[in-house]
Formats: sequence, structure tokens, C-alpha cells
Amino acid sequence: MTHTLHRAGSVENLKNDWVILCMPGKDVNHVGSAPKLKRFFELSEKNHCVTMGDCRSGNEYYQGSRRKMIETVEDRAVITAVFNCEEDVVNMLKDLKKEDLGMSVVVSGLTDRAKECCCKSGLKPHTVEHSLGRWGQTDKLPPSEILEISTMCGHSMVAVNLIYKMIEQVQKGKMTSAEAAQELFKPCMCGIFNTDRAEKLIAKIVEKE
Repeated sequence: MTHTLHRAGSVENLKNDWVILCMPGKDVNHVGSAPKLKRFFELSEKNHCVTMGDCRSGNEYYQGSRRKMIETVEDRAVITAVFNCEEDVVNMLKDLKKEDLGMSVVVSGLTDRAKECCCKSGLKPHTVEHSLGRWGQTDKLPPSEILEISTMCGHSMVAVNLIYKMIEQVQKGKMTSAEAAQELFKPCMCGIFNTDRAEKLIAKIVEKE
């Protein structure tokens, strides 16, 4: 899984940025998987997830409500939940181990912390993937504080110019950092954009200026 792999930031602001992805295996166990995927969503809510998404049908905003997204999840869906607390991630993994849904689960976060979460929940990682960074004409990339926000949507659906616009709106007092973060979440179809982290990053940018 790569679209959650390239989130930019410091150790400090990435330590509270977690994405857990859940999916069945195509032509292996996808038939009848919808109830299990729904259960994943329910466990995510129980463990205080920040946002949720369905890579096939769209995030909770796109579908109209979180409840509708949960109730209408389909077989073959690839679904996600974002967390902002390591303790919640550990509890989520403990619940998933207990439920034994038979789905593939991918945890994205700082590698050492992800391994620790697995250890605390009695799980052993199957595979570890690392991002090797950015190559090429990196001088053409936006500033690092903007990349920290834009890379939270791994499919680049959150445009850099939209981020600048939202920052400007907050600077002018036309919206709060929390409202700006919610606006930026909307185009992230699969729902892996961490609105809690975005709110803090926007507030930090505005404070500096």
C-alpha cells in the first residue's frame, strides 16, 4: 500500500498521525465481506477515529454522512480510518485481533511506533514498507509546511492552491483552522486526510505569519 506512505513532517507532528486500512482479498474472501468491513468501521468509531473513508465509494463527506457510509459499505471495498492517538491505535489493533475479521490490515505511521503498537497488541508485523523520500526536481515542490498538509492525501486530491486559500481565509478571520481542515478533507476521496493534524498545522502557519 503506497498512498499512505509518503506523509511529510517532523517526528513530533507525525507521531499523532495514523492511518489503518482494511480490505478483503479479491477473489479470495471478498464475497460476503461487507459485514466484516462494517465491523471495522464500528470498531474505528469505538476507538475514537478522526475520519473515515471508503476508497471505492468516497469519504464520509462525499457520501453525505458517516452513518450512511458505514451502512452501505460493499464487498470489495477498501476502507480506512485515521487516528490521532497511539493509545487508540493500540486498542483498535487489540479489538481487530479479538474480532479476527480475516481482512488484510495495514497500519501507516512512524515505523518504530507502529512496531511498538503491534507489540502492545500482541501482533507481529507481516511486512514493513518505507518511503525513500522525494527524488528529482524537488526545488519545484511547495514549502515543507505545505507538503505536510498536502501529503496527507496520498492521491494528491487536496490541491496546494486550495491549501493556500484556506490558510488565507484563516488569516483573514473568515474561518477557523478547524473549519479550514474540514474543507481540505472533502476532496480526499478515500478519507485518509487527518483533519486534527491539519488544523494544528494550519494554526502554526498562521501564527508564524
